[in-house]
Amino acid sequence: MEIRLLHQKEEMLEHLDIVQQMYPDFTLEKYGTLLDEMLKSNYSQIIIIKENQTIALTGVWVGTKLWSGKYVEIDSFVVHENFRGQKIGDLLIQKVHEIAKEVNANQIVLDAFTTNFAAGKFYINHGFVPKGFHFIKFLNQ
Repeated sequence: MEIRLLHQKEEMLEHLDIVQQMYPDFTLEKYGTLLDEMLKSNYSQIIIIKENQTIALTGVWVGTKLWSGKYVEIDSFVVHENFRGQKIGDLLIQKVHEIAKEVNANQIVLDAFTTNFAAGKFYINHGFVPKGFHFIKFLNQ
């Protein structure tokens, strides 16, 4: 297995198929448009490749906020459905921890839907704790 950190849009676009496991309606155009905006804000991706197939991906943001100081945020964490239960997610989390250490982050943060019990269990098993609420006000629906 190979773990890569991606910083360029062209590299990220090559992995649309794994992103579509989380967001099935994404087209190359929609994904590319979102990446154009995200890359302006210190976004990168971690991918895991096995036998020339991308089997896992997560986005990572590095930022700073008043309440937390420097942080690394996990975004859209997905392991290919055929490789779940094989500790692939552990490798992604390990790489996120390495990045957080490299940038001297105070914490790693993420959002997970309250209905995604498997994700909640995974993150709790990796030392994450629920700290508050993430409120959303939908504007364009």
